[in-house]
Amino acid sequence: MSVTVKEMNRFLIFKLPSAYLCGVKLKELNNDLAIVKVKHRWINQNPFKSMYFAVQSMAAELSTGALVIKKIKESGKPISMLVTSNKSTFTKKATGLITFTCNNGNLIDEALKNTIETGEGQTITMKSVGIDEKGDQVSAYEFEWSVRLRTKK
Repeated sequence: MSVTVKEMNRFLIFKLPSAYLCGVKLKELNNDLAIVKVKHRWINQNPFKSMYFAVQSMAAELSTGALVIKKIKESGKPISMLVTSNKSTFTKKATGLITFTCNNGNLIDEALKNTIETGEGQTITMKSVGIDEKGDQVSAYEFEWSVRLRTKK
């Protein structure tokens, strides 16, 4: 079963309502790439007239996590996922429409294959970059995801 953009955005409403309310939306999802957009507005601003870092973090995480969710669902196996660490860098005020792109979908396949074969947890480090409407980078994130085959108890 494939995961679609529409299903993921519906998921936000019910499972991550703060991201939904702040305007975080998945725009594109395929085997290699996920694109998430969020526009700077009153609800997601900080006192410095730019987008609050936590909103950027939600958008960046979604761009990596949507790929992991898609690949897990397609594997048909009971696999859990968890962010085990993250790192962020901010290079410019985030104003206007910010686009977060992760193109590390290829990294997930090997980790899922290994966890299915060995039963041992695997980690994947995925990068998401936030770009404003002018094409300037505003932030960059690295999320370390842990995937593990669930065992029946």
